[in-house]
Amino acid sequence: MVLDKLGESLKGTLAKIAKSMFVSDKLINELVKDIQRALLQSDVNVKLVFNLTNQIKERVKSEDTPKGISKKEHLINIVYEELVVFLGKEKLELKVTKGKEPIRIMLVGLFGAGKTTTAGKLAKYYTNRGFKTALVGLDVHRPAAMDQLEQIGKQINVPVFIKKGEKDALKIWKEHEPELQKFDLLIIDTAGRDALSDDLIKEIEEVNKKIKPQERLLVISADLGQAAQTQAEQFHKSCNITGIIATKMDGTAKAGGALSACAVTDAPIIFIGVGEKSEDLEPFNPKGFVGRLLGMGDLEALLDKAQGAMDEDEAKDLGKRFLKGDFNLIDLYEQMEAMNKMGPLNKLLDMVPGMNQAKIPKDMLKVQEGKLKKWKFMMGSFTKKELEDPDLVDRARAERIAKGSGTSAGEIRELVKQYRQSKKMMKMFKGKDPEKMMKKMGQKGMPGMPKFK
Repeated sequence: MVLDKLGESLKGTLAKIAKSMFVSDKLINELVKDIQRALLQSDVNVKLVFNLTNQIKERVKSEDTPKGISKKEHLINIVYEELVVFLGKEKLELKVTKGKEPIRIMLVGLFGAGKTTTAGKLAKYYTNRGFKTALVGLDVHRPAAMDQLEQIGKQINVPVFIKKGEKDALKIWKEHEPELQKFDLLIIDTAGRDALSDDLIKEIEEVNKKIKPQERLLVISADLGQAAQTQAEQFHKSCNITGIIATKMDGTAKAGGALSACAVTDAPIIFIGVGEKSEDLEPFNPKGFVGRLLGMGDLEALLDKAQGAMDEDEAKDLGKRFLKGDFNLIDLYEQMEAMNKMGPLNKLLDMVPGMNQAKIPKDMLKVQEGKLKKWKFMMGSFTKKELEDPDLVDRARAERIAKGSGTSAGEIRELVKQYRQSKKMMKMFKGKDPEKMMKKMGQKGMPGMPKFK
């Protein structure tokens, strides 16, 4: 998960509250010191850290405990709510809709921030949500930029519009402009520099004036830490950016500094990059983000990933069949395909409320991911009839399937056994409303944690 160390520290702090007999001044002071230490180690500005912890102390002392919850639960609620405010309060979304004219999103930023990679992730994100998307390469200064964008486009199956060798970004745009009108959404990659120079500002202003993008997003690297604030403010002043995408969130201890620094600027964080794969881009939701940090999960992010991995009607139909216990190996295969598109198993489990408490070893999760891949491979050697009715798979069929998939008959029997167990378990939920079940899961979360709505 992003910001692992910060998350572990904060979860340890909450565990201390849960284990305590009662809320005392000593406990509150220990809690505040733990939060301060955790945030400072994540490169968050000292002044911001002390403002946050002073606000927590003030609320604990001045507020009465609401009816229906304990003093400990109220204390945890305060920590949760103040961390959410600290990171930007509300989730903000881009206004991307289908219309007569394509929506134009222009990415700006310094060299090395990951603009081109992020352009591809953004294109995949919206393509998965039904938008006819194209990538436009206007970085005419970095030699490999257009080659990189072209390669990314092929990987995610999105058209790319470039002109290698051309040194005038506006000429590239003008040449392709008639064809670009056929799309719902255009992701425009622009040039970067080592610093926000006058030349860069002038070029961005010219491109901005010609293209008239509805959204101007600053791509900024989370490893900048607190320095991200200066960069965000400078770009906002020069280019009037409408939002920020923070990249490299998965591999730096400074990400806490970058997130909090950007949150205090006038330009909000819209997306965060949480890995190297094309699907590793998430809408930034302070409530869900803090929920994951504290081990409460993030159902909204999980459902958002599911939406991108599977057609909505298809997902509803499959969900109903699973809850009825009326599914076969073809359905199981489709579910595996969707899960594969959603990302690594360990990242998905971080989003499930209360799942973090289980403390499942990472090695075990890797084994499970390996099994899922192997099972998909095995299913390729089943006949259509066997996939529709796995109970047909006897010893002779298992041996045939094993030979065809390069596995053992025992592994085939294990797959069929897993299918039967899944079906048996899902029949226990027969007749229950899936939406109510999901809501109930989210509301339960961890004992003493804030309620999810």
